[in-house]
This record gives sequence, C-alpha cells and structure tokens, in this order.
Amino acid sequence: MSLLGPGLTLYVRSRTLPATLATLLGTAAVAAWSASWLQSQPAFDHTARVPVVVLGPLLAASAIGTSLYAASDELDRAAPRPWPPRRVAHVLALTAVAVVLLALAVPGHAEEFGGPAMVRNTLGAVGVTVASAALIGARPSWLPMTVYVGSVYVAAPSTPGGTAAVWAWVMQPGPQAAAWAVALGAFAGGTALYAFRGARPVRT
Repeated sequence: MSLLGPGLTLYVRSRTLPATLATLLGTAAVAAWSASWLQSQPAFDHTARVPVVVLGPLLAASAIGTSLYAASDELDRAAPRPWPPRRVAHVLALTAVAVVLLALAVPGHAEEFGGPAMVRNTLGAVGVTVASAALIGARPSWLPMTVYVGSVYVAAPSTPGGTAAVWAWVMQPGPQAAAWAVALGAFAGGTALYAFRGARPVRT
C-alpha cells in the first residue's frame, strides 16, 4: 500500500517523477566527476569548470521540464482541486533537489564558477524551461534554453560583467548581481506562467 495516497501516487507516476529524480542524481554525479577532473588537469584550474556550471543546470532543467508533460491534460483540467498550487510545488520541489545536488557537485571557489554560479544557473534554466513548457509544450521545453546556451557559450566575452552579465548571465561567475537578477526573474516569471497556464498540450 502506498504511503502517498492514491491521488499523489497517480500524479507521481503520471509525471514520471522517479525517473526525473534519477536523472537529477545522475546529472549531479557526472557534474561532480567532470568538475573534479577538469580542475585536476595541469593546465587548468577551477575556472575550467565553466562547461559544468553551464551544462549541468541545462540538463537538470531539461529533465524538470519534461516531467511537466501530462498524457491526459483533459483529465487534469477536470480535477476538483485547483492546479496552480500543485504546479508550483512540483517545480519548487524538483528545483530544490537540483539546486542542492548541483551546488554540492562544485565545491569551493564561490567567487568564481562554484556553488553560487551553479545555483543561479539552475534557477534561471528551470525558469526558462518551465516557461517554454507553458508556451510550446513540456516535451520540447528543453529546446529554447539549449539554443540560448549554445549561442551564448560561443558568443560570450571572456571578461565578466558589463552588459554581458545580462544577456550572457549563464556564463558569469558567481557574484555578478545583474546575472542573478536575470536568473531570479526568469525563475519567478517562468514558474508563475506555468502555474497559471500549465504545460501546453502537444497534439500528435
């Protein structure tokens, strides 16, 4: 007998939350190994962890966005309880897990590409992804953030700060206030949009 109750058990299964949690754990494990390996190379130091700080949150956000897919959105709309609180709880719970796991994957050097940058990028990436789920659907919700990260990774200047802290926030070191403002705004706005609209149904 499930300890969650029939309604919550059905929700967990329908959103494939066990697989999402396993993906987050796997992402954090790979991020921790990659960060340690990069930092241990003779020609590198902790600043070499930029790819981990950028790609780890992207993968985690993609997993969270995919978990928002509902196979029967008509049934969801007929539920007697309001959906916005559940949607917010869904996003917040998975984001909290991702933030903790990924922050632990890059210990030390908080002033550079360490835990703070990982937390900021995870929040921002989740915000963009859940907003994309509301606008284009949960299954392709990973795409806009992936395109953005790929473009910024190539185009961002090597010197942090300035206007790049806004348009290339994901590539900034931890303490950049403007980058934090963009990421937090994306997370708050994306979560609110998803809470009230839900994931857009994708017809096949």
